[in-house]
Amino acid sequence: MDNGTNIIEIHDLTKKFGQITAVDSISFNVYKGEIFGFLGPNGAGKTTTINMLCTLLTPTSGRATVSGYDTSKQRRQVQRIIGLVFQDPTLDDYLTAEQNLRFHAYAYGVPKNIREERLDQLLELVELSDRRKGKVSTYSGGMKRRLEIARGLLHHPQILFLDEPTLGLDPQTRHYVWEHIHALRKQEDLTIFMTTHYMDEAENCDRIAVIDQGKIIALDTPDNLKDSLGGDVVILEAEDSQKAMLELEGKYNLSPQLQDQTITFSVPHGETFLPELMRSFQSKIVSISVHGPTLDDVFLKLTGHAIRDQEADAWAQFRRMMPH
Repeated sequence: MDNGTNIIEIHDLTKKFGQITAVDSISFNVYKGEIFGFLGPNGAGKTTTINMLCTLLTPTSGRATVSGYDTSKQRRQVQRIIGLVFQDPTLDDYLTAEQNLRFHAYAYGVPKNIREERLDQLLELVELSDRRKGKVSTYSGGMKRRLEIARGLLHHPQILFLDEPTLGLDPQTRHYVWEHIHALRKQEDLTIFMTTHYMDEAENCDRIAVIDQGKIIALDTPDNLKDSLGGDVVILEAEDSQKAMLELEGKYNLSPQLQDQTITFSVPHGETFLPELMRSFQSKIVSISVHGPTLDDVFLKLTGHAIRDQEADAWAQFRRMMPH
């Protein structure tokens, strides 16, 4: 990773769909060679941002460059240097793996003299060589995702965009896909820009931009984001939540948050604080636990709510508003 070289630069980027502001004046840079994560709930503006960077959507205002090319004015140049794995599957199920890859190679003008060699390399890299002649309709979800990643790399892109790369996969398969992504990054000298709402997946990133309701609310390494909480996280349920909140604020000088009757706050050295709290706390405790800070805790602290899997994205909201 080259911290001195920005391969993506974004300045006040905004996208509106009618009255809905999906992306709200965001600005940040991505370093060459890093895995950059865009973390937020469905509907936060992640896919809209990635679609603007990949030239699939035109910004309402602001500017973005990819490897120096303006995404609005130099679309062809941008398209030649990026690979994109969409959130929804886009493979042709009736074709074999190698047929899917060849079709993509033709579309991107991969020279004939290197086409087959490149195809062989990538199928081996994602461990699908033995299934290359099998129809994609016979593949598991994880195999399809690995093939889509291989397809996105056929034309030697500088940047690979992954939109929710493991959405819908079980945890074991997600881990397996990430092993391949890390290997590809090293072997292909790639910059990877990914969106996710899986907190554990975001731990794979060198840096994370946390986005909510179209705005970036934090950007740092996973460790720095977790350290910003200032200690361990205590989760407490009390018989009277409001009374407990007031006691934590007044007596212990804490800044608790309440969500669904669950109180959350951070303290240094939680394992020694807990016995002290149990001895002196006046409100009746129903349950209490302590753990090291996670990205879930960071998101809750920054936004006041947990990531909501059930939210529809802004584009889906826009489509629902359109007349039929």
